[in-house]
Amino acid sequence: MNVEFRIANYDDLEGIIKLCNECFNENTSLDYAQRIFKENESDKNQIYLIGIVNNEIVAHTKINIIPTIYEGMNTYAILNHVCVRPDFRRGHIGTSLLDESFAIAKEHNCVCIELWSKNFRKAAHGLYHKYGFEVVDCKFFSKNVE
Repeated sequence: MNVEFRIANYDDLEGIIKLCNECFNENTSLDYAQRIFKENESDKNQIYLIGIVNNEIVAHTKINIIPTIYEGMNTYAILNHVCVRPDFRRGHIGTSLLDESFAIAKEHNCVCIELWSKNFRKAAHGLYHKYGFEVVDCKFFSKNVE
């Protein structure tokens, strides 16, 4: 399948939100996404990557480049919202999306890429294992800021 990958822009937000709401059972509003995108669009370390087929967004991930002052960690990337539209899965688009993500990480001198995935995303976990990701630690802590 012929997929064009590119960095997303403001005009792509509606398609990204539609895809992510479908894949992650979310309810993000377009207004919210547009506001946050505008607030952060000059940050070169926040990259929204999309895959397009027939002028439709069918794949997406957010790449967060994290430079650190720690030699052991160096600069690394975290992926989130890695997704492929359900009717386009099994066509190796997920693998191509990861290939593109790694190319971008390499351009930013990242030493590794990390990601987290919710337990219900079993198919995605299969992709990550097949691609060579390893489960490093199984604890993910979260606490709301009050």
